[in-house]
Amino acid sequence: MTDERRNEERVPASIEVLWIGNAGKYESRTSDLSMGGCFVDTVAQVELGDIIALSLQLPAGESIEIEGEVVYAYPSMGFGVRFTNVSDSNRRKLELIIKDAAHQEGN
Repeated sequence: MTDERRNEERVPASIEVLWIGNAGKYESRTSDLSMGGCFVDTVAQVELGDIIALSLQLPAGESIEIEGEVVYAYPSMGFGVRFTNVSDSNRRKLELIIKDAAHQEGN
């Protein structure tokens, strides 16, 4: 996905993520995050359009459960996800994570 297709600015954010897709269940990390999606670093294979369940592990031990659609993939590198059906509670948590990551990037 090119920057022109993104509605939200992404910030570098390395967050542990457990994701479940058609090919199974995997533990990975994100490399960036926005209110609309993230990039998952993984060698696992996905298909464009796959719907996956993500559990983003927050530093305080909490997690955010989000559903997403695979919008692009780089074999043996990872894939981009567009979040779908984000609850208000999870949206607020995402906002805090992104603000914190942006602040850390500025230091």
